[in-house]
Amino acid sequence: MPPTNSIGCSTCCLMDRTLEEALSLVSRYTGLAEILSDGPHDLFGEEETCSSFDLRYTVHAPVADINIASENEHLRRASVRVVSDLADLCDRIGAGRLVIHPGHTWGEEMRGVAERALNRSLSDLATIQQDVNVRLALENMGAWDICFFREPGFLARLADGGLGFALDVGHAHVNGNLGPFLEEGGAIHVHLHDNCGNRDDHLACGEGSIDFRRVLRVLPRSATKVIEPASFRQYEKSIEYLRSIVP
Repeated sequence: MPPTNSIGCSTCCLMDRTLEEALSLVSRYTGLAEILSDGPHDLFGEEETCSSFDLRYTVHAPVADINIASENEHLRRASVRVVSDLADLCDRIGAGRLVIHPGHTWGEEMRGVAERALNRSLSDLATIQQDVNVRLALENMGAWDICFFREPGFLARLADGGLGFALDVGHAHVNGNLGPFLEEGGAIHVHLHDNCGNRDDHLACGEGSIDFRRVLRVLPRSATKVIEPASFRQYEKSIEYLRSIVP
């Protein structure tokens, strides 16, 4: 199992603070921070802040306004452009992973169109990855019917383009397929948080029903690991719990 001080914290639980304040707090607990580049932590306006801290970084692409599976080609291309520009920024700050949501469709009647749009974006992302020293990693989504990449079968599409896989343990647990995802393996990045299997609560590790002893035992040692809770107090609780179960 990994030492708990190697498990990072996502700034998503600190959106009520500036990025400088968030990174200052995170740096007291761990050497790895994942920056959700959205809202007040938008890295396109906060890049210089990263150099003020002796931290390793991973970056999560914006979630609010981009959709790489958009049926609107103008919006799809704009979403890919955001990822491309962010990948260049990751290169500059030394972030080794860029996590990306796989997109969504607004109705079953448009799913086929959105699938084809997503395929074009995956090809674009594979091309982007060739030009940066950053691994692009697509994240498995939770129990929302409109979202793509909820099942392990999607992993073959990532492998075809040489793209990485970011395993969100909580999302997989809600979908009832955490076991199959762990058996497939291959995650280069991991989001850790807990739930009781019925909704995506982003609880502290140990507050739900996920078997974290098993999770930490089988995850690739080379995968970066980040706790992604709803509050910073839940991050602290997660670290306390993980320390209690790591030999």
